[in-house]
Amino acid sequence: MRKNSIFLFITLVLSVTAILSDTSNARAQGWKPLAATYSPQDLKSLIIPRSEWKPYGDFSDPEVLATIPKNVRQAYIHAAEKLLHTTWPPLPATVFMEFVRNGNRSDYEKLSFDRRRKLATLVLAETFERKGRFTDQIINGIWAICEESFWGVPAHLFLQKASDGLPDVQDPAVGLFAAETAEEMAWTYYLLKPELDKVNPLISKRIVYENKRRILVPYLKHEDWGYLGFQWAKHKTTERRVNNWNPWINSNVLAAALVLAKDPALRLQIIYKTMKSIDNFVIPYPGDGGSDEGPDYWGRAAGSLLDYLELLDKASGGKIDVFNQPVLRNMGKYIYKMSISYPYYVNYGDADAKYRPDPALLYRFGEDTRDTLLIHFAAFQAGKQHFGHGLLDYPFGVLNRTLPALFVLGKLAATTPEDPLVRDAWLPDIQVMTARSTAGSTAGLYIAAKGGNNGASHNHNDVGNFVVFGDGHPVLIDAGAQTYTAKTFGGQRYTLWNNQSAYHNLPDINGVPQQAGKAYTATDVRYNEDKKRAILSLDIAKAYPKTARVISWKRTITLERETEVALEEHYQLSGWSAPITENFLTPLIVDISHPGVVTLTDTSLHKKYRLHYEDRIFTPQLDTIAINDGQVITHDGKPAERSGRMYHNWGSTLYRIRLVDKTRSLKGKIILKID
Repeated sequence: MRKNSIFLFITLVLSVTAILSDTSNARAQGWKPLAATYSPQDLKSLIIPRSEWKPYGDFSDPEVLATIPKNVRQAYIHAAEKLLHTTWPPLPATVFMEFVRNGNRSDYEKLSFDRRRKLATLVLAETFERKGRFTDQIINGIWAICEESFWGVPAHLFLQKASDGLPDVQDPAVGLFAAETAEEMAWTYYLLKPELDKVNPLISKRIVYENKRRILVPYLKHEDWGYLGFQWAKHKTTERRVNNWNPWINSNVLAAALVLAKDPALRLQIIYKTMKSIDNFVIPYPGDGGSDEGPDYWGRAAGSLLDYLELLDKASGGKIDVFNQPVLRNMGKYIYKMSISYPYYVNYGDADAKYRPDPALLYRFGEDTRDTLLIHFAAFQAGKQHFGHGLLDYPFGVLNRTLPALFVLGKLAATTPEDPLVRDAWLPDIQVMTARSTAGSTAGLYIAAKGGNNGASHNHNDVGNFVVFGDGHPVLIDAGAQTYTAKTFGGQRYTLWNNQSAYHNLPDINGVPQQAGKAYTATDVRYNEDKKRAILSLDIAKAYPKTARVISWKRTITLERETEVALEEHYQLSGWSAPITENFLTPLIVDISHPGVVTLTDTSLHKKYRLHYEDRIFTPQLDTIAINDGQVITHDGKPAERSGRMYHNWGSTLYRIRLVDKTRSLKGKIILKID
């Protein structure tokens, strides 16, 4: 007994020490942990009872409706009119199994997402019009979704114990789109329950039942799902910190619980567990606010965190207000620091180069964190995207984003647009820098470069990669991601060309590219900037495996603001196996016919750029890369196009310039310049 007591005491001490350590670390990087600040007992008095919670008021009240622009309301009504005779196509098992049979995940996702998009459109139209015209189709949509075997998508079946191609209905799993479905059904219930009950009370009763069975109860039962962060909390040195899945799913689960959990104890249990899980996302988040997944995932990382915190704020009547915290403010600043020129963003990993962040989300983030620059940037993005003049462009029919957006459209329209175009940004925690010739202008040259490691979420092997833009247009690029397939997140991830360092602006050393994993990292990272230049230097030798036989590879990337981009490499090898090859990726037309210079022509702008190299050291070679991701789309009388992500960013072709070393030197210096 005494031994057991001592063991329990030691365990308790270690647990308390771990909590205090986490809390201390979090406060140091600018976050006061939710679960350490508010206890389950506190929530009993802080959280508004379900029957009294009206976060968006009464939409049947003309004064509430009047706050939403009439043209937006009319756009939803017109869109819903086209769905009055819509059908709700089945979700065949054979389409679901395509993921394990041939790697295709798009066919099933299109069928599933279309259902949810149609339902959201009909729900909003009926909410605005209140004539009952759309109610029957809403009921058809609700019923069709409730009859689905699985609310998620094939690619997320790994959350179940038996993930062999079809879902096990006895093992509900809460993944991204299962949680998205839950919040959409919850907000449908919130907005239209009286109207649904007039037809048949079993409809709203079914919504409550399916959410509890599929989402709320399974969510409470599991701590093994990686995105929750509890495995990371136990094994911080070996487990990778959680990514955007955490706040994305938690924000949706919180919405479902707040609206649909009829048992007060269950409701509070779920709220508190989401708070603990959200802490697992924020505590290890870089204090500089930088997303290691790239800007394209900001909306579902920092943005979903804001969704979550706003719901918690509303659910407590403003008593749980945690917006004035350094790491959250830095998350907001990150998104305009990464803006190159509309619509281009600094991209790395799976992030896209063209990104149009949600203007309403930007505005809400700026308002909550008191960042006036972010508020004006939101208005700039709204103007560019024509946001708020019709249907709000939210994928998957997301009501979690649509509802708060409706109430900021007026403020967004009244805000003066401003694109910050910051001159320099340095994020030391994720080791990403940006620099442009002149603050507030896209004219001249722009660079972005990164250090970090090859173990990030959505990782590409890209330690030391950089991009170059001229007058706001791409010159040297990061290709980004192709349309997701089974290979994207499986064991074959690095067989995809775009994930390999050889297809980034990086060297192959002794014929060897970089390796994936957190151990493959940059060292001796240094950054400096002044009026004339911005410089990032780092040693990328440890990003390569031992077979590269590299002792050191110091890379220095410099923007000379008025003239050029310079790349200087100092290297030392332990032996020679194959030529060093400097790789560069571009969407521009390439001419390698003139010794010592590669000419890059932007035919759309009639501009030329020159990549200077030493002819005595390098032989230039050129590869043409055909972009063939996604499905082929044909238009009457027009050439075929593709639906893929990479095609959307770069069109049908990219070019890889390879400068192949002729010297066999084991030690040397390489100088390349772009002007």
